[in-house]
Amino acid sequence: MGGRNVYVFPFRLGIDWISMGQVLSLQFGEFELVPGTRQLLHRGTNVHLSPKAFELLAALIDRRPNAVSKKDLLDALWPSTFVAESNLAALVNEIRRALGDEAVRPRFVRTVPRFGYAFSGETIERPSADVTTTKEGLSCWLILEKARVELADGENIIGRDPGASVWIDLPTMSRRHARIVITGDEARLEDLASKNGTSVGGHPMRGAQLLRDRDVILFGSVQVVFRASLTRTEVETQTA
Repeated sequence: MGGRNVYVFPFRLGIDWISMGQVLSLQFGEFELVPGTRQLLHRGTNVHLSPKAFELLAALIDRRPNAVSKKDLLDALWPSTFVAESNLAALVNEIRRALGDEAVRPRFVRTVPRFGYAFSGETIERPSADVTTTKEGLSCWLILEKARVELADGENIIGRDPGASVWIDLPTMSRRHARIVITGDEARLEDLASKNGTSVGGHPMRGAQLLRDRDVILFGSVQVVFRASLTRTEVETQTA
């Protein structure tokens, strides 16, 4: 790609989830964070957060009540990539909007001047049970040059918007260029009325299309390879 910078976002933070890995969910106020399903719920109803905003909120909750420096958060969210602090501030604003929080009188996310951010809400943990079940699902990722980008279950937005699940900051990409939706053992690709179009295997897309392992996708002029494999994982469940 001619030496241009490509910013690709991983789905896992470099921060260790010591406490979060041992809870089924974590409640604060009228909200509930469910790490296993990557959901933020408000009185049982799903609240939309971009994958990056979810990772940031989970990281702040995991480090509560300690403050986390901007540098640590930037390094964790964008490893080996230089991004402006404004990207971090944009994610914090997204979280505050989702939580109905205010920077001036924060209930949950507190700004630490000249340092970073901290989660300041009261939390209640729901411990996970010892019961496990085996779940079979589709593990998917994109190969872009030498980078491997993991895709999450559900919707993955690909585009030039810094809040996209997969951020590719190149001229032929639209801000919200396309999306890949992973449900069960299927992955579907859909172009989001992008300026330069999306093609699979050299054929321009017309509506949503099922993806197969090793499909070559063009987002404008940006080429990626879709990879997929079936995986079996043990899922913790909670008994009544």
